[in-house]
Amino acid sequence: MREGQDHNVSAERSKARPVAVRLAGVGVAGALLLVLSGCDVGSHVDGFGWPQNGITEQSKRMYDLWIGSTVAALIVGVFVWALIFWCVIRYRKRGDKLPVQTRFNMPMEFLYTIAPILVVSVLFYYTAIVQTDVNRTTADPAVTVEVEAFKWNWQFNYQNGPTEGDRVGETVTSTLGTTEIIPILVLPTGRTIRFEETSRDVIHSFWVPELLFKRDVFPGNVRNVFEVTIDQEGAYVGRCAELCGTYHSMMNFELRAVSGDEYDRFIAAKQAGQSTQQALTAIGEEPFATTTSPFPTRRDEANFNPAGAGAGTGN
Repeated sequence: MREGQDHNVSAERSKARPVAVRLAGVGVAGALLLVLSGCDVGSHVDGFGWPQNGITEQSKRMYDLWIGSTVAALIVGVFVWALIFWCVIRYRKRGDKLPVQTRFNMPMEFLYTIAPILVVSVLFYYTAIVQTDVNRTTADPAVTVEVEAFKWNWQFNYQNGPTEGDRVGETVTSTLGTTEIIPILVLPTGRTIRFEETSRDVIHSFWVPELLFKRDVFPGNVRNVFEVTIDQEGAYVGRCAELCGTYHSMMNFELRAVSGDEYDRFIAAKQAGQSTQQALTAIGEEPFATTTSPFPTRRDEANFNPAGAGAGTGN
């Protein structure tokens, strides 16, 4: 009698194997399809929510990490969902007889313990690799720009080298933003650019959406340093992404990426005494920002305390 029961259990399990094999095959096929399509996966699903069209090598590495992580999560999710639905269908109630009961399946418990550890370890490894690469700085960058934030505008100081140790970079020319003119930060493509950020007053935040990350700008002796290599020419809006006071929303700038030759001519024109607008015109660029415009600040009006309003009148 016992042998007959064992035979029936084995027969039921053998019938279940083809279903499991087919489901596993579908999961593997879907995973291979996603992996073989590579980076095109993101373009078909709007980057899985991650901004696309980054303009730096660093932004592309972060984008690839996001796509890979999302695809891996989907593969795991599809596999788990398939197992859940398979169990629901395979072991649904078919009368008063209980389905086959499985207890203390050591291989399965081992898999459920090791698989998550492996997934987290792989994701941690690639995250550490990309983060280290994005934060890496070089000893001798081609261009060094000191980003100086203040309430409520920007000053960009082009320096003759980075500030490291006892060496202090010297400013060769600057661009200062005003209420009436949006400051334009001109940078070359194809060269390593170091940003050295500092603030005169409170914490600000340097943010160009196409860089796919932002960096806080701290007051005092703290200099937030990072490097990028821009690979696309164009005009890109920049903003302060840290609530810094009354006119925080009006603290815009523009990043203008040009060729290396145009950049050299721009710096030479600035050093010759030309304004930023004159130097931009000399290299064939629009003299004023094209991605944003000055906001009507009304700073010259008594908009908070209108003239003639008595104290306590509620005006």
